[in-house]
Amino acid sequence: MRKLSTGKLRGLQQLANNKGIMTMCALDHRGSLKKMLSGDNSQEVSYQAMVDFKLDLCRILGLHASAILLDPIYGAAQAVSVGVLPKSTGLLVSMEESGYSGDSGERITTLVPDWSVHKIKKMGASAAKLLLYYRPDASVASRQLDMVRQLADDCLAEDIPLVVEPVSYRINEEKEDFAGMKPELVIETAKQITSLPIDLLKAEFPADPEYQQDKGKWLELCHKLDEASAVPWVILSAGVNYDIFCQQVETACRAGASGFLGGRALWQEATRISSRKARASFLETIVVERLTNLTGLANAHGAPWHTRFEACEVDENWHRSY
Repeated sequence: MRKLSTGKLRGLQQLANNKGIMTMCALDHRGSLKKMLSGDNSQEVSYQAMVDFKLDLCRILGLHASAILLDPIYGAAQAVSVGVLPKSTGLLVSMEESGYSGDSGERITTLVPDWSVHKIKKMGASAAKLLLYYRPDASVASRQLDMVRQLADDCLAEDIPLVVEPVSYRINEEKEDFAGMKPELVIETAKQITSLPIDLLKAEFPADPEYQQDKGKWLELCHKLDEASAVPWVILSAGVNYDIFCQQVETACRAGASGFLGGRALWQEATRISSRKARASFLETIVVERLTNLTGLANAHGAPWHTRFEACEVDENWHRSY
């Protein structure tokens, strides 16, 4: 069992509720959110429109989530500065730029310029988060792992948790073949990523719900994912609809997940509501109800994150070597 330093321990505590379960909302979308708000005319979405959307979500969902994931461009400091992020709600801040470099078969994650783990810690956030395009069989896999290692070292130096979100992708014309490969890709990725000194895995569901509809197989694959991960893990929503995400959260938590970090599955319909007042009404009713239901599932079936770690020993001289 891994030892957890004081700063990392405190950060992970801030991401979870009092049951040790993480019921988190992802609001760090940028390029994809612009497209959702404007169709194909993403250039027409202003900076303020992006900020307002995130602030509305944060103001309403922050009261019901254990933590909120925001980006440094449109959301993180803005939510803190205007006071819409409750002081009891954890804050994750993303490191990566929207999109990727390289071609579609060899995707490279790039970091936000002039942004760092040090700045995330400096602003008072609970954790740093990295989305990592990753396939164990891709030629750029070692380069991607090197990025994780570097950020993990930075987080160790700052004593702040690192959350990694590996995302698999199709190469060339893979279609049904990719759906069939996904369980193996997700599980092997979890094994490789969590062998590094990261603190929380934000995992894809290890099955394509359209390709694999056997719920018994879902549970079996989630148990394999749980065995592969050396750290606590939560399930991401990846834009599936809310009903599917409920099933995935329950299955993942029954297999050992410590909760969820859900985004579009919760709030994607809100992007099609042009009136800010009407949007707020939708968030306060439908979306809050969804988050409440998901929280109930995670609380009932999830594994507390701290069962995977031990706190470092603390004595009267700890402050000398810290």
